[in-house]
Amino acid sequence: MLTPIDLFYLALFMGYLAMVWRIVRRAGYPGWWVLTQMVPGLNLAMIYIFAFSDWPVLREQTDTPTPA
Repeated sequence: MLTPIDLFYLALFMGYLAMVWRIVRRAGYPGWWVLTQMVPGLNLAMIYIFAFSDWPVLREQTDTPTPA
């Protein structure tokens, strides 16, 4: 049985996942990458890839020529 404090923490966690999902999607990665945050070890790899790789959104912006 869930107590009110459990529901509060669940709501906070769901809000956190929603915010990270949105950030990851805006960077151009699939939203399911957020689920890697729940796997120990894999979450560190995801943060490393997210921080040091070229974001797909930036690659798309530099690949398309702007009209003169």
